[in-house]
Amino acid sequence: MNKIAGLFVVISSVISAQQPMSLVECENAFQQNNLQLLAEQYSINMADADILQAKIWELPQMSGYINGYNPEDRKFLDAGRAKGFEVTQLIYMGGKKKNEIAFAKSNKELAQLQFSQLLVELRTQLQTNYYNLYYEKLKLENVNKQLGYMNDLLKAYKIQSAKGNVSLKDEVRLQSIVIQLNNDKVGINKNLLEFEQNLKVLTGITENIEPQISEQEAKEILAAQPFGDEAELKRKALENNADYLFILKLIDNSKLYAQWQKSLNVPDLNVGMEYDQASGTFNNEINLKVGIPIPLWKSNKGNVEKANYAIKQNQKNAEFQKLSLETKVQSAFQVWKTQYDQLSEIKSTDLSNLDLVYDGMLKNFRNGNISLIEFTDFMESYRQTALQIYDMKNDLMESAIQLNQLVQTKIFY
Repeated sequence: MNKIAGLFVVISSVISAQQPMSLVECENAFQQNNLQLLAEQYSINMADADILQAKIWELPQMSGYINGYNPEDRKFLDAGRAKGFEVTQLIYMGGKKKNEIAFAKSNKELAQLQFSQLLVELRTQLQTNYYNLYYEKLKLENVNKQLGYMNDLLKAYKIQSAKGNVSLKDEVRLQSIVIQLNNDKVGINKNLLEFEQNLKVLTGITENIEPQISEQEAKEILAAQPFGDEAELKRKALENNADYLFILKLIDNSKLYAQWQKSLNVPDLNVGMEYDQASGTFNNEINLKVGIPIPLWKSNKGNVEKANYAIKQNQKNAEFQKLSLETKVQSAFQVWKTQYDQLSEIKSTDLSNLDLVYDGMLKNFRNGNISLIEFTDFMESYRQTALQIYDMKNDLMESAIQLNQLVQTKIFY
């Protein structure tokens, strides 16, 4: 009785370790729990802090003095006879503060684009691993189905081989198929562990995720086609791809930086007020003080030149990024179309016929209507074909996800 209760505990723990989730549910968990996203969000907060800092002026400077030694009265630290103080404030000229603030705001826009790009990349990983897991589980189900029958058949042949009723060659032939199926199963399980681990990291969910996709929904997703042609997809990518928009924004950012550096060549004013008790022209005089550096040369000339080169560099990088993005979209679209056309050639009736033939071969072999050689040849062909079809579907899904990542807008019906 205790053994049975313990078995139920084990079974229930295995079941509870599987959490059925749709892709939308996974994406919601991903946005709430993903540690990389949460960490990157602080970059935007830090950019806000930089804007706040850029708006802050230098503090006023205050200094004072008292008499150190009075030679007439022979008295040290005679504060009653001679003392004074002054207050000065640095006044920024040439629009320095305005340019610094504009540059800081531009940095925040860059941080937001970096966050957007990270979001797209991680969501792409999430979707890819989700569908990989879905199709690997279907492959495992198919392999287990074949293994169930082939293991029973192999056991029966081993018994008959030991009795001398069938040849050892027939037993070995069946054994080779079982070994190959088990090898397939090991590879699939290894992939499943990898995909499950990736989803846990991406979503922050510790349980193994069970993809919830109906067969009809999977068919509709695979049948989806992108809006517009290749040229339209390129145009949308240039309008929405965060990586490319980041490079464009970087040009504006470098121009703002160059403008800021140029304004640093303009001398600033030091304006202040001074009180002097006795050492000036008048007793208890109050003086206005103004100071400015003598602009004999441009003290920030090197940084201005460097900033101008950064503009040219970013402009060239933007040209490269545009060409690279258009090329990637073209390649991704062609890959998707090739895989779509290839899978479209396989009709649902063909898949049904494949399963019908499989069931028919099993029945005919049991009834002795076909030889072992014919049966094993078919099983090997069926094994390869079944796995290839699942891989084709998964590859098509991945190419669509890749196209989505590049265009970064709704492109599928």
